[in-house]
Amino acid sequence: MLNTNAYYCTGQSMKAVILAGGKGTRLAEYTREIPKPMLQIGGKSILEYQIDMLIKYQVKEIIILVNYLKDIIINHFGDGSTYNISIRYFEEARPLGTAGGLKEVEEWLEDDFFVLYGDVMINMDLQRLADYHLQKKSQCTLVLHPNNHPYDSDLVETDADGRIISFHPKPHENLSYYHNLVNAGVYVFSPDILNYLEKGTKADFGREVFPRIFNDLRMYGYITSEYLKDMGTPERWEEVGRDYKTGKIFQFNYENPQKAIFLDRDGVLNVERSFISRPEELELYDFTPEAIRKINESHYLTVVVTNQSVIARNLCSLEELDLIHKKLETDLGMQHAYLDALYFCPHHPDKGYPEERKEYKIDCDCRKPRPGLFLRAAKDLSISLNESWMIGDSERDIQAGINAGCRTIGVMTGYGIAAAGIQPDFFFADLLEAADFIIQDPYQKNFIELKKKVESLKKRPVIFSVAGNSRSGKTNFVSYLNLSFKKNGYRILTIDLDNWILPESERKSCKNVYDRFQSRKIEEDIARLLDGETIQVQTYVNHPERISQPVEYSFQQEDIVIIDGIVSLGLYKIRQITDIKIFMDIDLQVLRERLDKYYSWRQKGKDEIEQLFQKRKTDEYLLIEKDRKFADFIINAI
Repeated sequence: MLNTNAYYCTGQSMKAVILAGGKGTRLAEYTREIPKPMLQIGGKSILEYQIDMLIKYQVKEIIILVNYLKDIIINHFGDGSTYNISIRYFEEARPLGTAGGLKEVEEWLEDDFFVLYGDVMINMDLQRLADYHLQKKSQCTLVLHPNNHPYDSDLVETDADGRIISFHPKPHENLSYYHNLVNAGVYVFSPDILNYLEKGTKADFGREVFPRIFNDLRMYGYITSEYLKDMGTPERWEEVGRDYKTGKIFQFNYENPQKAIFLDRDGVLNVERSFISRPEELELYDFTPEAIRKINESHYLTVVVTNQSVIARNLCSLEELDLIHKKLETDLGMQHAYLDALYFCPHHPDKGYPEERKEYKIDCDCRKPRPGLFLRAAKDLSISLNESWMIGDSERDIQAGINAGCRTIGVMTGYGIAAAGIQPDFFFADLLEAADFIIQDPYQKNFIELKKKVESLKKRPVIFSVAGNSRSGKTNFVSYLNLSFKKNGYRILTIDLDNWILPESERKSCKNVYDRFQSRKIEEDIARLLDGETIQVQTYVNHPERISQPVEYSFQQEDIVIIDGIVSLGLYKIRQITDIKIFMDIDLQVLRERLDKYYSWRQKGKDEIEQLFQKRKTDEYLLIEKDRKFADFIINAI
């Protein structure tokens, strides 16, 4: 039975067993003269990283099972005294696999203990793992995680409580869809498991032991997104080396606050189809796997938060929804991408339908726009919400991100934020563009330079004007400045000149872009605004489903005023009051591609878009391009 006195969290220390006897045949070019656990990353062996981690979490005794080139390991670490820990060894006369050698040291294992595979780079909070093992009264706890090659990994399934219900060793024959939960090679065992091992017999935990005994023991899966990566191939070894250089290995421990990119599901990852209730209805966008891979390779976690009222509406069961999510994870996994976590709300507040499931018809705290799913993820994954992002296609998504304290991005796919009254911080064509923006952080250097300029001017307010052709990224750049300056304690007023654009129905007499923007009224209104008057205008409607709303501008002695508009540098009076003049530069071909996406989102046809482009080249693009000569800073649009 579980010995609760074994935990260091109750004042005593657990032992650890490291399995370090493997030959590492797939790394033969590196392991001819050195055992795989002694391969180095950043000047230190994998085994030494593991020992340092165990010491950090108060493990006092380590047993290392050795075989191949064992003397190198034994001579390097000795009895552990130089590390202030006790190390002893069991020398396998012949390889006994991941499980066979453990039975040989049975007499050394009186209480619950950790087991680590010696070829895995690990940085995780072992205290959390031990607490989970204790809380579940588990006799055998497996650390599980998603990876970018689940199709050739040993997979594990758990129930809603975390109890393990099945194993799928590779190759996954007759397994259509699966959750990307991979055996990470880190365990917490009760000595009870030793009763199921046969002395002197070579055996593998994942392939042979666990599938045979999981119904006989209390066996749980501890799911984590911390850093766990096996070094089994040259490619994975090189990947760990890159992660070391970027600091990812050290960041991905739940003792550190994590950053996440939260994603809506339908309309962001996959084609929007109302109330998806069968796996075959879920179709990933072509760009989704690449976008998720980029997030996986970054310092952000990938977390899906989705309302799934199909449960409350009784359109599908929890088991059927789980199968849909298995398909999602399988489709991503086949293209080397994975989700760190997925949270869904099964509820819906509207009651009274004969087919509904009444137990799910409740006013919950997890249905977006409420932030319950975000708060749960933050607790589970140690996420700092104010360092995280929400990407969605609806007002509900954006409001949920705001309520959770995240920065927000809207995308043109799915519902496209078309009818939203609340606008996101940033707006991009799709998930891939959004992910690139977050990960690359392309305007950081520009902001640092502009902040220095603001400080050097020694005046308040400092007035910015940001100009450039439409679809050049002005508004996203202005939003970046706005958020960044606010984060540094500045008070900001942003004026969007789009709110002075004439409606399309009133543009018949307009000769060019300056007429469409009511140029004289812009100059008059901003002069009045800076003199202390309150200015009221109507928001520009850029989508058929949007409704114009009143907006009010009032100058309250802010530190910075940012005037965002295509014509802001072309208007003499605006240029005269501007301290920092910025022009957004964009290649004409890139502009054309963006124009196609933008006007498609605005529900215009190909012929209409082509006519618009040809007209705008002469009455807008070439005119605005001339304004770059007034700029203090030329910013390359992304």
